[in-house]
Amino acid sequence: MNAPIIPQEPPFQGGVKGTVTDREARLRRRNKPSEARDEKVPPSAKSGGIPEPSPEYRLRASFAPIRLPKPRPILVVIDLNGTMVYRPMKRNPTHIVARPHAKRFMQYCIDTFWVVVWSSARLQNVDNMCRQLLSPQQLARIVAVWGREHFGLAPDDFSRRVQCYKRLTSLWADPVVAASHPDFRGGQRWNQGNTVLIDDSVEKARSEPHNLVAIPEFLGDVNERPEILPLVHDYLNELAHQSDLSTFMRTAPFLLERAV
Repeated sequence: MNAPIIPQEPPFQGGVKGTVTDREARLRRRNKPSEARDEKVPPSAKSGGIPEPSPEYRLRASFAPIRLPKPRPILVVIDLNGTMVYRPMKRNPTHIVARPHAKRFMQYCIDTFWVVVWSSARLQNVDNMCRQLLSPQQLARIVAVWGREHFGLAPDDFSRRVQCYKRLTSLWADPVVAASHPDFRGGQRWNQGNTVLIDDSVEKARSEPHNLVAIPEFLGDVNERPEILPLVHDYLNELAHQSDLSTFMRTAPFLLERAV
């Protein structure tokens, strides 16, 4: 994988393309009552329970941020459903609506950083979403694609509506992900200092809260707040200049109201 290029200005000119069709809108309205689901339940102890930040994590994030003159490699972990895309019909997970600028944003991240896709959907559905959002060439450049199978859920929890937690330590310990660091042979690894998670759920980042870029859940309206991903783009470019992402994100988290 190529080294990151110098972060560029937002490649998002030209407006928002695509709309939700009338048929999709009708199906969404029709499916809403039938798709009402029970609230998520906590994972069992066999699945790891509810995580908390480790003392070591809190200590490292407590220091003052230091800005670097040049950008450095960062690992960008991107959620799909609710973050980059919306699935109008849960019973037809092969169809998605992309968030405004999602395809350009993904292309930019793949060109500039190291990217992992991690969704709580089953891996088969994650692969389907990826194939609609990304080209085969883009998919080939992604470090890893993770799904529900990568949360360490016990069999009973896997099929239940449980709250999933994206423990970034699982990513950092994975041999494939670890080996993707451009200076892996020199002893460098992905960690809280160089990893960012983009997700619409704050709770999923409970174990590493100062590595999260939280954005509003996308529900399929392509005309609603199209500026979100361009603003995340700018924030990522700033993160690439930080010596430790968790120290910077603790003191200057991504806040949409402040970024506008």
